[in-house]
Amino acid sequence: MAFTMRAVKVPPNSASLEEARHRVFDFFRQACRAIPSIMEIYNLDDVVTPSQLRSSIAKEIRKNQGVTNPKVIDMLLFKGMEELGNITEHAKQRHHVIGQYVVGQKGLVQDMDKDQGSSDFLKKFYTSNYF
Repeated sequence: MAFTMRAVKVPPNSASLEEARHRVFDFFRQACRAIPSIMEIYNLDDVVTPSQLRSSIAKEIRKNQGVTNPKVIDMLLFKGMEELGNITEHAKQRHHVIGQYVVGQKGLVQDMDKDQGSSDFLKKFYTSNYF
């Protein structure tokens, strides 16, 4: 526990929006530099390419592009640094990383395309409000 707390460095608060913006770019560079080690630690070569993982990181950062308060940006950066630290220290399991950054929010493509039952009963069940 103490090692984890030492690994996460709390940056000082950003004085302006421009400084917070530079910190976001620095964090993105740091995360991109960690991608090769993440690919090796979690053996992700058969699941995703480094460029897809980089795009996933960029997408996560772009989710909060409308935030203009430097204190909120600093808090989000702290959460991002903590997440990156957990991933690089192997505090997550492989399926956590795949589920969150490879598959994402959409779910597996095969789950989206599967037939929702061949019988009329199952089709009615899937369209009802109980599912």
